[in-house]
Amino acid sequence: MTVILLRHGVSTSNTARTLAGRSAGVELTDRGREQANALVQRLGSLPVEHIVCSPLLRCQRTVAPLADKLGLEAEPEERLLEVDYGDWTGRPLAELVNEPLWKVVQRHASGAVFPGGEGLAQVQFRAVAAIRDYDRRFAEQHGGDVLWVACTHGDVIKSIIADAYGIHLDGFQRIVVEPASISVIRYTPTAPYVWRVNDTGSDLSSLAAISPQSGSEARSGPVPGGETGNTGSTDNGVAGRPDS
Repeated sequence: MTVILLRHGVSTSNTARTLAGRSAGVELTDRGREQANALVQRLGSLPVEHIVCSPLLRCQRTVAPLADKLGLEAEPEERLLEVDYGDWTGRPLAELVNEPLWKVVQRHASGAVFPGGEGLAQVQFRAVAAIRDYDRRFAEQHGGDVLWVACTHGDVIKSIIADAYGIHLDGFQRIVVEPASISVIRYTPTAPYVWRVNDTGSDLSSLAAISPQSGSEARSGPVPGGETGNTGSTDNGVAGRPDS
């Protein structure tokens, strides 16, 4: 089973340099809408069977063109919601960097709990559980391998990738996930395998080969020597802060 983790496109909060969190009505910018439309070319030819997304507007807007192209309905999933940043929600990032908790978020994420909100450890628990639950459900529904999309938020995706890598949550800020980037995780009976991280390019054709007909590597993971699909873009974004 293979999930394409898609971060929403550039939002008005991203450009305003505020922490959107779960604020209602945060829209995509013109650039974000361009990114959403570009997903039709990037993913539209792949055998994607399902789209699941955070219920927040910026994620719904991001997957809408792709869902229309594929004839799919995006299924909202509460467990893929953005972090509940509590009292930090809506505040400028320039202010938040002066909060004592900021350093905790960067260096000891597993111990970070946002005032009036949730902890990052809770976020990872719910998000990973959601991805694995859908993975099992789709496998049972289709009787085999399925390629599907989960559109969510930066910190949520980073926590899922950290789990797949088997690294401690305290290291998740070292993972960069830019707006409209794609990260790919292949879940097998033995372990998850990370195929791409922060891919902002367009050639994703190799993912079409991940199917029940693609041989033992696709079913069981990479062969010795690490020969798997191509890695994606690692262009540096704004790291070391809560993404929204």
